[in-house]
Amino acid sequence: MSRKRLMLLAVVAIAIAVFFASGAYEALTLENIKMQQARFQAWFDAEPWLVAGGFFTAYVAMAALSLPGAALMTLLAGALFGLGWGVLIVSFASAIGATLAFLIARLLAQESLERRFARQLAGINRGIEREGAFYLFTLRLVPIFPFFVINLVMGLTRMRARTFYWVSQLGMLPATLVYVNAGQELGELQSLGGILSPELIISFVLIGLFPLLARWLIDIVKRRRVARRFARPRGFDYDIVVIGAGSAGLVASYIAAALKSRVALIERDRMGGDCLNTGCVPSKALIRASRIAQTVREGARYGIDAGEPRIDFTRVMRHVQRAIDEVAPHDSRERYASLGVEVIAGEAYLQTPWEVRVGERVLNTRHVIIASGARPRIPELPGLDTLDVLTSENLWRLESLPERLVILGGGPIGCELGQAFARLGSRVTLVQRGAQLLPREDADIAAALERQLRQEGVALHLATTALRIESGPSHGDNAKVLVIESTDRPGGGTERVAFDRLLVATGREANVTGLGLEALGIGIDERGTLDVDGTLRSLHPNIWACGDVAGPYQLTHASAHQAWHATVNALFGEIKRFSVDYRNLPAVTFTQPEVARVGLNEREAKAQGIAFETTRYDFAELDRAIAEGETEGFIKVLTVPGKDRILGVSIVGHHAGELLAEFTLAMTRGIGLNKLLGTIHPYPTFSEAVKASAGVWKNAHKPERVLGWLERYFAWRRRGRN
Repeated sequence: MSRKRLMLLAVVAIAIAVFFASGAYEALTLENIKMQQARFQAWFDAEPWLVAGGFFTAYVAMAALSLPGAALMTLLAGALFGLGWGVLIVSFASAIGATLAFLIARLLAQESLERRFARQLAGINRGIEREGAFYLFTLRLVPIFPFFVINLVMGLTRMRARTFYWVSQLGMLPATLVYVNAGQELGELQSLGGILSPELIISFVLIGLFPLLARWLIDIVKRRRVARRFARPRGFDYDIVVIGAGSAGLVASYIAAALKSRVALIERDRMGGDCLNTGCVPSKALIRASRIAQTVREGARYGIDAGEPRIDFTRVMRHVQRAIDEVAPHDSRERYASLGVEVIAGEAYLQTPWEVRVGERVLNTRHVIIASGARPRIPELPGLDTLDVLTSENLWRLESLPERLVILGGGPIGCELGQAFARLGSRVTLVQRGAQLLPREDADIAAALERQLRQEGVALHLATTALRIESGPSHGDNAKVLVIESTDRPGGGTERVAFDRLLVATGREANVTGLGLEALGIGIDERGTLDVDGTLRSLHPNIWACGDVAGPYQLTHASAHQAWHATVNALFGEIKRFSVDYRNLPAVTFTQPEVARVGLNEREAKAQGIAFETTRYDFAELDRAIAEGETEGFIKVLTVPGKDRILGVSIVGHHAGELLAEFTLAMTRGIGLNKLLGTIHPYPTFSEAVKASAGVWKNAHKPERVLGWLERYFAWRRRGRN
């Protein structure tokens, strides 16, 4: 840090210390001012410029140093100077002080904090780039954060100081007017009975209603800004048009119809989306078949020797298709039509924020919910374009079991399908760029799954990069080879893996093209998903997004969770909007052992600097697990140090996904480990592992001093008494 910055920092620190040490903060109370009001009024009448200037200077200094008490000072301005003078003084003092705080933060901390909080500031910078000065104006008009926080944070952005000043001057004026008026009414209060005066009551009602009125005003301004570019229809045929009939779109349509709004659902392909047709349902049906095969294979452990199972892959795929067919009526066009949803087949294109074109038809709607889903991401790999690549979408059209299957990607999809195909008889090679499977999970959780996959014959290449695909006579007729390199040994760890089919499971990307979003100015964030705020609203106040296209989680239940918020916010957002809370979002990887998690794990807690304690319970201690021979795995609970409040739970083992539900409920409803321990669980069940985990925590936090007293008390009792 330069010498000038150090001097400025020292001056700021000394000024703050003097403010608190002098007792100035305690003196600036309405009671003290009220006692001196008559003397102050006489002084102000005699020396108006001196008194007003002194108050102005004090207010600027307080705002510039980000000291507490801005709201109180504003009330005092009304009590001391009245409405006219008070608004004039506070309006300019607050804007100048805020700009000085903005400049101080920029000078002292911008470089270091920009590096440290790059990800958090990226969202703010995107908001400024997207909406410019209006973004700051919104924060000023609807103070979600205290004004001094906005001053400091904006100093770390790339906004110009001149823009910051005039937007602050304008944006804080309405709040200043409301607070100064309330202060004026308080200043005229002569007795407790005056508290019930209409003027004072109205002043404080205005303070309470101001955020709602400001938000309503901002919505009007945003709508008018949009209307300047696009012609807004005089009337609407629909309340909501939903684009995409996957998990998110179906839930959004269901809720909208249940609330008696008129809703249209547009789908270009099959109802049910990925979850029904290519994701959750078929994959779990395939996993079930593979588990049956593995159970037969391991029967000798239980005294039942059935030998190696014979796999009829054609019949396995019939089972998969049958599962799809049996679930399909739940997501069918007929069912949703019976619920009051108009289902339309075709490609949706947004002509304007209120007009959706499907073929030759144009739908006028008050709101649009984009739920267009995602598709498999295909990496740029030399030679890949020469293959008929398998993905989670086209995999279900396989007619024969691949003898040698290579999978790119060690996330949930790669692990689930890799284990399933290995159990059905394929020789599976899984290539993962990272050093562990399931990179979002803790290392010990991933290690348990890794051991199981290796034991079942899956060839794992971790910390490995796929370089290219080779083929040709040198590799045999129709042979394909994947060239890989270990990132632990660059240049020295090159291998060639022959395969018959290659499955890409390197992630998914949002379906954002072909919807007309570019013409509307709706941006894409760094994840490739639609740029929406915490309430799932886009740049346009009537266009929302949910599900995989919105991110950040590509999970069916996350899509449903978002769909509720998008729909309710669309229908009732003028009154109240709800931000999506992902804190207690569970996730399950359906391998064997299953991997399940809710809340924080150790990796995330350490990255965020959150203190925690870890409690671990091994399934090898559980009677039911021992009886069934399913003792691999454990439960790991993170809690607040010294308390039973749960921060997160990770489980690897049999029935992990089912066990997670009780922990998820506990976290959602604020239930701690003590209450879980006090809940009766049936014996012998896997659910007892939840109570046992709480018991391990309790044992580690038992009151040793009290137990020592009890030990001495019982010893005294045993000795007898006279």
